[in-house]
Amino acid sequence: MSQTPWYAPGPVQPQGSTFSLAGAGSVLIGTTAACVVLGALVGWAVGNVGYGFAFGAVVGIPAGVAATVIKYRNV
Repeated sequence: MSQTPWYAPGPVQPQGSTFSLAGAGSVLIGTTAACVVLGALVGWAVGNVGYGFAFGAVVGIPAGVAATVIKYRNV
């Protein structure tokens, strides 16, 4: 016969986290890739895809980080 004493609480279930590393990585990579593609398209329209690609990457990395922080700020 197993009885728990009055001072011992029952088993505690851990709460599941809503934070997903795969989701955060997807937001980061997706935003960065979108900025790189837009930069490459603008570069192509101007006449130099390489500069557009580089500019898109320079803008896209901080934009991806910002989008990830905004989405997962309160998690």
